[in-house]
Amino acid sequence: METRDLTGRRFGMLTVTGDSGERCSGSILWRCLCDCGGEILLVRRQLVSGYVTNCGCIPRTRTVYVGAEDLTGQRFGELTVLCRAENDRHNRTRWICRCDCGKECSVPAMRLKTGRTGSCGCKRHRSSLNIRDLTGQRFGRLVALYPVRKEDKECKSAIWHCRCDCGGEADVSSMSLLRGLTRSCGCLNQEVRSEMHAHLHYQDNTCLERLVRAQKNMDKNKAGFRGLFLTRNGSYRAMITFQKVHYTLGYYKDFADAVQARLDAEESLHAGYLTACERYRERAEHDPEWARDNPFYYEVTRSNGYFHVSTNGV
Repeated sequence: METRDLTGRRFGMLTVTGDSGERCSGSILWRCLCDCGGEILLVRRQLVSGYVTNCGCIPRTRTVYVGAEDLTGQRFGELTVLCRAENDRHNRTRWICRCDCGKECSVPAMRLKTGRTGSCGCKRHRSSLNIRDLTGQRFGRLVALYPVRKEDKECKSAIWHCRCDCGGEADVSSMSLLRGLTRSCGCLNQEVRSEMHAHLHYQDNTCLERLVRAQKNMDKNKAGFRGLFLTRNGSYRAMITFQKVHYTLGYYKDFADAVQARLDAEESLHAGYLTACERYRERAEHDPEWARDNPFYYEVTRSNGYFHVSTNGV
């Protein structure tokens, strides 16, 4: 049993006034008077360790121990130490760290130096997903940061949170990243569309390059030829689109007849339009004043299954 008398000794704001006569696990409970006038009963180890310095009138704060080793800037696994944090409730030194995935976390110094903690938890999350680690890898303009979830059980493709070079962020499946299907947050597609639009030639709200491309056969067409659609009864529906208007050319049992109907419509609309544009351009170069007073037009109407064209490109 403790016998050393603490009466009269001072610990912080507390002055020991004597033995209270009470015991706690065999230890003397000393009666202490606080500078604020309050009293409190404490055992010896609470006083001499400095763990309690007042009666409770001043809330305890988690102070930072000045003598702790400075870990600022050091790297532990995927963590980079940024600055000191307040000690935890066990008075252990803690550090604010930034993980390679971009998240920040508070970690005890001991866990950092012993290697027990090497990430914010994203590494453990990746292991639980049992997926390929893409952290820090670049795919086009995207850099994979950390996985957020599995896409589904069948394809087992994880969704990765990525940061784009433009500053944007996006969630992309690992399959799209590894196969090169997604290379940006969307900014790359916008730039490509803007560049394409700048090189296209428009006349009367119609893109000339697209008319030329439309005359090429489409391998993806299930009916076997552009502008043809196979109906449920086995016949072919022929269609053509011009100046944002969809025209149905007819329904044909024979594939060759449907193809010919489509070709005839292209000759009247697409080829005729391109020819009219070229003739109008040639006349406008020789007579600019006429061109200013007569803007190009190419108007199409359809009646009785025939196209009727009115244009000044002649």
